[in-house]
Amino acid sequence: MVTRVQKWGNSQGLRVSKEILEKVNIAIGDTVDVSAKEGAIFIKPLKQLRGRYSLKDLVAQMPKDYNHAKEDWGNPMGKEVW
Repeated sequence: MVTRVQKWGNSQGLRVSKEILEKVNIAIGDTVDVSAKEGAIFIKPLKQLRGRYSLKDLVAQMPKDYNHAKEDWGNPMGKEVW
């Protein structure tokens, strides 16, 4: 892909095609790490969690013998089936 550095306000920016972003699993709004080495610019996605903890890490901390209480949601109010 060939693109051009453009001025956006007081900054400069590059447009990156959707196909390139999909190949490296980056979406609009994602945080990326931008670095330079030996005359080249590298853009790398950062693994970002939507909060301080990941569900996988929290579940891993649960005791092996944990048994949650059964929740009674009452009778169906509409077309629910349970």
